[in-house]
Amino acid sequence: QVVESGGGLVQPGGSLTLSCAAFGFNLEDSHIAWFRQAPGKEREGVSCISRGNGTPYVVDSLKGRFTVSGDSAKNTVYLQMNNLKPEDTAVYFCAAEVPRRHMLCALYRETYDYWGQGAQVTVSS
Repeated sequence: QVVESGGGLVQPGGSLTLSCAAFGFNLEDSHIAWFRQAPGKEREGVSCISRGNGTPYVVDSLKGRFTVSGDSAKNTVYLQMNNLKPEDTAVYFCAAEVPRRHMLCALYRETYDYWGQGAQVTVSS
């Protein structure tokens, strides 16, 4: 099971950090991904991290603003979002591939076995 937290309302240019806590498995045994879904749009991949705190990946369009990291001691993955824009408004989901079946994480929805309930992020003045 994975549980997101940290969503909320933020002004354009602000920052938020989302947390994805893993329960029932160790991050090292999984890949964790972040996806987001804006109203009326398809769910899209944002970022992922391999083996809990290994190789991070952020989609090109968000590089420089979004950062993913993991804390094995807390069994939690974080998505740090800076310089937020109104178009970042969406429900953000974390997902876990466990057990790991691939060498590295990837942003294919069908890869992931467990999904959180989602965290609403709203960027508005």
